[in-house]
Amino acid sequence: MANSIDLFNKIVYFLITGASRGIGKTMAIETSKNFAPGSVVVLLARSQSGLEDTRSKIMESNAGIKVIIKSIDLTKPSVEEYDEIIADSFDKSVKYDQAMIIHNVGTLGDVAKWSTDIENYKELENYFSINVFAPTILNNRLLKRFPIDLKKFVVNVTSKAGLTPFKSFTFYCMGKAAREMYFRCLAEEFPNLLILNYSPGPVESEMTVYAQNSSASSEVSGMFKNLRDQGTILTTEMTTRKFLDVVKAGKYVNGGHVDYYDDL
Repeated sequence: MANSIDLFNKIVYFLITGASRGIGKTMAIETSKNFAPGSVVVLLARSQSGLEDTRSKIMESNAGIKVIIKSIDLTKPSVEEYDEIIADSFDKSVKYDQAMIIHNVGTLGDVAKWSTDIENYKELENYFSINVFAPTILNNRLLKRFPIDLKKFVVNVTSKAGLTPFKSFTFYCMGKAAREMYFRCLAEEFPNLLILNYSPGPVESEMTVYAQNSSASSEVSGMFKNLRDQGTILTTEMTTRKFLDVVKAGKYVNGGHVDYYDDL
């Protein structure tokens, strides 16, 4: 399980989705602090203003790297659009030490519904489009464009909900389980790829506020309320620090699931 990655002072091609806010924004900023001049950081999300703010904060802490932002609707996966982004950002003349991808984009789904209320095909299609189809297709287009001998590190931001059922979280649980299994299969088929499924824990975010206020389950709503009342809900900075510690330690099975609360 010696899967540690040394990001410090390396020339890295780094792409992250959902980089305009929340966990993705903090991950983008903190991870980029490690890179050597000449590295390229590609930020994808829907919010142009959010991406611009993330880029500004990255450049404040590491002015020697290039930061590219692209406002994109990931609810509609497009091979052509992905290929254009990659072509515009991946400079083949640069001697990269490694490529790193973080698939962070994700939505919670309609938590006001019980499992038996889910019967609209279009709603299911839209949910799986952004949460499963988009990261799968984007990941594969990236891997096909990278040189064979380039070190590749792929991170899927997952959740305990991909392993454990939560009342009213049916969309989220299904999506996280399907998405994580794709990355597990990828690691099984291509052991030369380094793949981590990182579960960030319950984080103070718009998503958990929505879950607390809208869940059909009083049990789930109460769980998030208690975390806030007790001051034990995590910050994006806390979970990002743990993520970088996990990356540095490398004490996980390739393709495995690591939770914030797991020991290193």
